[in-house]
Amino acid sequence: MKNLIRLFSVLFTAGLIFTACEGPMGPMGTAGIDGKDANETCKQCHNSAGIDSVRTMFELSKHSYGEAAFGESGTSGCAPCHTSEGFKNVVENNVSTVFTIIPPATTYSNPYASAPDKSYGEMRCTMCHSKLHTTYTFDDFMPLTSIAAVPMTFFGGAKTIDLPQDDSKSNLCIKCHQPRPFTRSFGDKNVIDYSALASSPTTVFFDGNNPNSTANINTIKPGYRTHTHYGTVGAIFAGTGGVEFGAGYTNSQHTTVASCEDCHMAPVTGRTGGHTFFAKGNFNGCNVADCHAANPISASSSTFTTPRTEIKNLLNSLAAKLTIDGVDILNRNPVSTENSFINYDYNFDGTAEDVLAGVNLWAGLTTNNYDGYMNIYDPANNPLGPSYNTTVFQNPAPASTWNAAQVAYNLTLPKIVLTNAQFGAVINFQLCLREYSLGIHNTKYVRTLLTNSIAALP
Repeated sequence: MKNLIRLFSVLFTAGLIFTACEGPMGPMGTAGIDGKDANETCKQCHNSAGIDSVRTMFELSKHSYGEAAFGESGTSGCAPCHTSEGFKNVVENNVSTVFTIIPPATTYSNPYASAPDKSYGEMRCTMCHSKLHTTYTFDDFMPLTSIAAVPMTFFGGAKTIDLPQDDSKSNLCIKCHQPRPFTRSFGDKNVIDYSALASSPTTVFFDGNNPNSTANINTIKPGYRTHTHYGTVGAIFAGTGGVEFGAGYTNSQHTTVASCEDCHMAPVTGRTGGHTFFAKGNFNGCNVADCHAANPISASSSTFTTPRTEIKNLLNSLAAKLTIDGVDILNRNPVSTENSFINYDYNFDGTAEDVLAGVNLWAGLTTNNYDGYMNIYDPANNPLGPSYNTTVFQNPAPASTWNAAQVAYNLTLPKIVLTNAQFGAVINFQLCLREYSLGIHNTKYVRTLLTNSIAALP
């Protein structure tokens, strides 16, 4: 069945390219007989049993709709993961993730971006299967666009993820599903020194009492959206990417035995598996001969529920320690459904507006529904913060677009002062929350990362 799904994967990619095709003309027949009908070649892939079912699967995938699929088109820094042509562009040109200084600039910048004229295209078959309709044979489906080791942009290329199992196919997924880097707001604008967060935990990372002080030269001005971005699962699955306080880091068997395809493209159940890429509730890829077949697991099995409960408790414990004078450093957000409006006076003009609330994709994974963002005031990106949290912290970098009432309100809020340990723990919380599985991808690594983060905090 698994091989059939892989074949459907292949068949689907061809189906979205065109709905009517003529392949290369067949050889001229003898004695005036017509050559072979090229459409017969097309039908090998373009048939209802293959194309229709896999196309339907992909329509259920988040690769096919919403902001992830096309919302960042035209933004060259986001396009390598959010557009098909942008992704192929960085692969073809082997674009580096090492931060560099490009004259006349005098500060570092992240070179990992697609060319402006290639920053377009919804995610479609050719994003992963870049050689489709080259020879018009099954050879066009492989190799994938990239299965090379992935230098992590999170570390400015200093660390690399390479998962060789299953012909290195997971590397294709991880090229996008990796965290984004934290860069300094001051000085040379390079990637921050993550190792210093662990080696000097009591050092002040950022002092909100003196936000523009040269003492903050190696740090960033934290804001509501100071975060790892969303694709943290690659770093967690590979066991490479956290701020590693203490010792004892090991990985679960998944890291060396399983691949992304094994679980996320398992035989279809409902709207999971195959080219939906959803794995939640689908254990078909888990209960195979060389994995959990001897003791099949399900959503109610202790093998699945026990580690998830443990990791949820550790996330709750870490969040409880990430406070300053009783105020949460992390943002709470109970909104778990799209198109949710809340009546709130975010402009401070005495009139309540229906404000579209940001959806918390991770609602329910922690008791207080943390979303990984920071509990810092921002009338543009976080107007609802005060309604979710008893108190929010003052924003150390108010925007010029704020009105007088918003500026005045910001000044009434407590200033945030973070130690290295606190900021490192924030990063680890974001990594472990946003990998979404509550540790199932790599339980051992997540457990140690969270346990050691808790121990590093007073």
